[in-house]
Amino acid sequence: MRGAEQAGPARRTRLTADQRRESILKAATEVFAEAGYRAGKVSDVAARVGVTEPVIFQNFGSKAALFAAVLDRVASDIHAELHLRPGHHDPAARLLAHILSPSPAGKPHAPGSHRMLFADAAALIADPGAGEAASRAATVIAGHLADLVRRAQAEGDIRDDADPEAAAWLLLSVLSTRPLRAASMPRPGRLEPAVAALALRAIAAPAVAAGHGG
Repeated sequence: MRGAEQAGPARRTRLTADQRRESILKAATEVFAEAGYRAGKVSDVAARVGVTEPVIFQNFGSKAALFAAVLDRVASDIHAELHLRPGHHDPAARLLAHILSPSPAGKPHAPGSHRMLFADAAALIADPGAGEAASRAATVIAGHLADLVRRAQAEGDIRDDADPEAAAWLLLSVLSTRPLRAASMPRPGRLEPAVAALALRAIAAPAVAAGHGG
Protein backbone atom coordinates (compact mmCIF):
# COMPACT_ATOMS: atom_id res chain seq x y z
CA MET A 1 0.00 0.00 0.00
CA ARG A 2 1.48 3.33 -1.02
CA GLY A 3 1.85 5.86 1.77
CA ALA A 4 0.28 9.25 1.69
CA GLU A 5 3.75 10.73 1.31
CA GLN A 6 4.05 8.99 -2.06
CA ALA A 7 0.96 10.68 -3.45
CA GLY A 8 1.62 13.35 -6.05
CA PRO A 9 0.70 17.02 -5.62
CA ALA A 10 -2.97 17.89 -5.80
CA ARG A 11 -4.04 18.84 -9.26
CA ARG A 12 -5.59 22.23 -9.87
CA THR A 13 -9.15 21.99 -11.06
CA ARG A 14 -9.30 23.04 -14.68
CA LEU A 15 -11.85 25.79 -15.26
CA THR A 16 -14.38 25.56 -18.03
CA ALA A 17 -14.44 28.31 -20.64
CA ASP A 18 -17.43 29.93 -18.92
CA GLN A 19 -15.77 29.74 -15.50
CA ARG A 20 -12.56 31.26 -16.88
CA ARG A 21 -14.49 34.09 -18.50
CA GLU A 22 -16.40 34.70 -15.27
CA SER A 23 -13.21 34.81 -13.20
CA ILE A 24 -11.72 37.35 -15.61
CA LEU A 25 -14.87 39.46 -15.51
CA LYS A 26 -14.88 39.47 -11.71
CA ALA A 27 -11.21 40.51 -11.55
CA ALA A 28 -11.74 43.20 -14.21
CA THR A 29 -14.66 44.64 -12.27
CA GLU A 30 -12.44 44.97 -9.21
CA VAL A 31 -9.53 46.51 -11.15
CA PHE A 32 -11.63 49.06 -13.04
CA ALA A 33 -13.59 49.98 -9.90
CA GLU A 34 -10.37 50.62 -7.99
CA ALA A 35 -8.28 52.31 -10.68
CA GLY A 36 -10.74 53.47 -13.34
CA TYR A 37 -10.79 52.46 -16.99
CA ARG A 38 -7.80 54.47 -18.17
CA ALA A 39 -5.50 53.61 -15.26
CA GLY A 40 -6.68 50.02 -14.92
CA LYS A 41 -4.27 47.58 -16.56
CA VAL A 42 -5.05 44.32 -18.28
CA SER A 43 -1.88 42.97 -16.68
CA ASP A 44 -3.41 43.64 -13.25
CA VAL A 45 -6.54 41.71 -14.26
CA ALA A 46 -4.40 38.83 -15.48
CA ALA A 47 -2.39 38.80 -12.25
CA ARG A 48 -5.55 38.56 -10.14
CA VAL A 49 -6.84 35.66 -12.18
CA GLY A 50 -3.46 33.94 -12.36
CA VAL A 51 -3.20 33.89 -16.15
CA THR A 52 -1.21 35.71 -18.80
CA GLU A 53 -2.43 38.79 -20.67
CA PRO A 54 -2.96 36.85 -23.92
CA VAL A 55 -5.55 34.73 -22.10
CA ILE A 56 -7.51 37.91 -21.29
CA PHE A 57 -7.40 39.03 -24.91
CA GLN A 58 -8.37 35.56 -26.15
CA ASN A 59 -11.53 35.81 -24.05
CA PHE A 60 -12.49 39.45 -24.60
CA GLY A 61 -10.49 40.74 -27.55
CA SER A 62 -9.45 44.13 -26.17
CA LYS A 63 -9.37 46.25 -23.04
CA ALA A 64 -12.35 48.25 -24.31
CA ALA A 65 -14.35 45.06 -24.92
CA LEU A 66 -13.47 43.85 -21.43
CA PHE A 67 -14.69 47.14 -19.95
CA ALA A 68 -17.85 46.86 -22.03
CA ALA A 69 -18.49 43.42 -20.54
CA VAL A 70 -17.93 44.84 -17.05
CA LEU A 71 -20.46 47.61 -17.70
CA ASP A 72 -23.00 45.10 -19.00
CA ARG A 73 -22.51 43.14 -15.78
CA VAL A 74 -22.91 46.30 -13.70
CA ALA A 75 -26.18 47.11 -15.46
CA SER A 76 -27.40 43.57 -14.78
CA ASP A 77 -26.36 43.77 -11.12
CA ILE A 78 -28.11 47.12 -10.69
CA HIS A 79 -31.26 45.57 -12.16
CA ALA A 80 -31.00 42.80 -9.56
CA GLU A 81 -30.43 45.35 -6.79
CA LEU A 82 -33.50 47.30 -7.82
CA HIS A 83 -35.88 44.41 -8.46
CA LEU A 84 -34.61 41.22 -6.86
CA ARG A 85 -32.87 42.15 -3.63
CA PRO A 86 -34.42 41.14 -0.26
CA GLY A 87 -37.20 43.54 0.61
CA HIS A 88 -37.89 44.29 -3.04
CA HIS A 89 -41.51 44.86 -2.09
CA ASP A 90 -40.45 48.15 -0.48
CA PRO A 91 -42.11 51.21 -2.01
CA ALA A 92 -40.43 52.20 -5.27
CA ALA A 93 -39.82 55.71 -3.97
CA ARG A 94 -37.77 54.23 -1.12
CA LEU A 95 -35.68 52.28 -3.61
CA LEU A 96 -35.08 55.44 -5.63
CA ALA A 97 -33.95 57.23 -2.48
CA HIS A 98 -31.62 54.31 -1.70
CA ILE A 99 -30.07 54.53 -5.17
CA LEU A 100 -29.43 58.26 -4.84
CA SER A 101 -28.12 58.11 -1.29
CA PRO A 102 -24.36 58.76 -0.96
CA SER A 103 -22.15 55.80 -0.15
CA PRO A 104 -21.52 55.09 3.56
CA ALA A 105 -18.87 56.94 5.53
CA GLY A 106 -19.21 60.03 3.37
CA LYS A 107 -17.40 58.42 0.43
CA PRO A 108 -19.61 58.74 -2.64
CA HIS A 109 -18.56 56.34 -5.36
CA ALA A 110 -16.07 54.58 -3.11
CA PRO A 111 -13.66 52.34 -5.06
CA GLY A 112 -15.11 48.91 -5.63
CA SER A 113 -18.71 50.07 -5.85
CA HIS A 114 -20.99 49.85 -8.89
CA ARG A 115 -21.55 53.56 -8.62
CA MET A 116 -17.82 54.17 -9.08
CA LEU A 117 -17.83 52.08 -12.23
CA PHE A 118 -20.82 53.88 -13.66
CA ALA A 119 -19.37 57.30 -12.81
CA ASP A 120 -16.22 56.32 -14.70
CA ALA A 121 -18.34 55.15 -17.61
CA ALA A 122 -20.18 58.48 -17.72
CA ALA A 123 -16.86 60.25 -18.21
CA LEU A 124 -16.00 57.94 -21.13
CA ILE A 125 -19.02 58.59 -23.35
CA ALA A 126 -16.82 60.36 -25.92
CA ASP A 127 -14.02 57.78 -25.73
CA PRO A 128 -13.69 55.97 -29.08
CA GLY A 129 -12.89 52.67 -27.39
CA ALA A 130 -15.27 52.59 -24.44
CA GLY A 131 -17.88 55.20 -25.28
CA GLU A 132 -20.32 52.85 -26.99
CA ALA A 133 -20.36 50.49 -24.00
CA ALA A 134 -20.72 53.39 -21.58
CA SER A 135 -23.65 54.80 -23.54
CA ARG A 136 -25.32 51.38 -23.71
CA ALA A 137 -24.94 50.87 -19.95
CA ALA A 138 -26.41 54.31 -19.25
CA THR A 139 -29.41 53.56 -21.46
CA VAL A 140 -30.04 50.21 -19.76
CA ILE A 141 -29.79 51.69 -16.26
CA ALA A 142 -32.04 54.60 -17.23
CA GLY A 143 -34.62 52.07 -18.38
CA HIS A 144 -34.54 50.35 -14.99
CA LEU A 145 -34.93 53.68 -13.23
CA ALA A 146 -37.85 54.62 -15.47
CA ASP A 147 -39.58 51.37 -14.50
CA LEU A 148 -39.12 52.29 -10.83
CA VAL A 149 -40.51 55.75 -11.45
CA ARG A 150 -43.62 54.19 -13.04
CA ARG A 151 -44.03 51.96 -9.99
CA ALA A 152 -43.69 54.95 -7.69
CA GLN A 153 -46.34 56.80 -9.72
CA ALA A 154 -48.71 53.86 -9.36
CA GLU A 155 -48.05 53.92 -5.61
CA GLY A 156 -48.81 57.66 -5.45
CA ASP A 157 -45.32 58.84 -4.50
CA ILE A 158 -44.30 60.42 -7.84
CA ARG A 159 -46.24 63.11 -9.71
CA ASP A 160 -48.58 61.73 -12.35
CA ASP A 161 -47.43 64.37 -14.83
CA ALA A 162 -43.75 63.43 -14.50
CA ASP A 163 -42.40 61.75 -17.62
CA PRO A 164 -40.81 58.50 -16.29
CA GLU A 165 -38.01 58.52 -18.88
CA ALA A 166 -37.15 62.18 -18.25
CA ALA A 167 -37.25 61.59 -14.50
CA ALA A 168 -34.93 58.59 -14.91
CA TRP A 169 -32.35 60.63 -16.80
CA LEU A 170 -32.60 63.41 -14.20
CA LEU A 171 -31.78 60.92 -11.44
CA LEU A 172 -29.05 59.34 -13.55
CA SER A 173 -27.44 62.73 -14.11
CA VAL A 174 -27.32 63.25 -10.34
CA LEU A 175 -25.50 59.93 -9.97
CA SER A 176 -23.06 60.39 -12.83
CA THR A 177 -21.93 63.87 -11.77
CA ARG A 178 -21.39 62.93 -8.13
CA PRO A 179 -17.59 62.55 -8.56
CA LEU A 180 -17.41 66.16 -9.80
CA ARG A 181 -19.21 67.37 -6.71
CA ALA A 182 -17.13 65.17 -4.42
CA ALA A 183 -13.96 66.73 -5.83
CA SER A 184 -15.11 70.33 -6.02
CA MET A 185 -18.11 71.02 -3.78
CA PRO A 186 -17.47 72.48 -0.33
CA ARG A 187 -18.85 70.39 2.53
CA PRO A 188 -19.93 67.47 0.27
CA GLY A 189 -20.88 65.42 3.31
CA ARG A 190 -23.64 67.92 4.07
CA LEU A 191 -24.58 69.09 0.59
CA GLU A 192 -24.58 65.79 -1.32
CA PRO A 193 -27.61 64.36 0.53
CA ALA A 194 -29.36 67.68 -0.08
CA VAL A 195 -28.69 67.45 -3.83
CA ALA A 196 -30.22 63.97 -3.93
CA ALA A 197 -33.21 65.11 -1.88
CA LEU A 198 -33.85 68.05 -4.22
CA ALA A 199 -33.80 65.75 -7.26
CA LEU A 200 -36.35 63.43 -5.67
CA ARG A 201 -38.51 66.32 -4.46
CA ALA A 202 -38.64 67.69 -8.03
CA ILE A 203 -40.60 64.62 -9.16
CA ALA A 204 -42.40 63.77 -5.91
CA ALA A 205 -46.18 63.89 -5.63
CA PRO A 206 -47.36 67.14 -3.95
CA ALA A 207 -48.31 65.46 -0.68
CA VAL A 208 -44.97 63.64 -0.52
CA ALA A 209 -42.98 66.77 -1.35
CA ALA A 210 -44.87 68.73 1.30
CA GLY A 211 -44.14 66.03 3.85
CA HIS A 212 -40.40 66.38 3.22
CA GLY A 213 -40.43 70.13 3.04
CA GLY A 214 -39.64 70.51 6.70
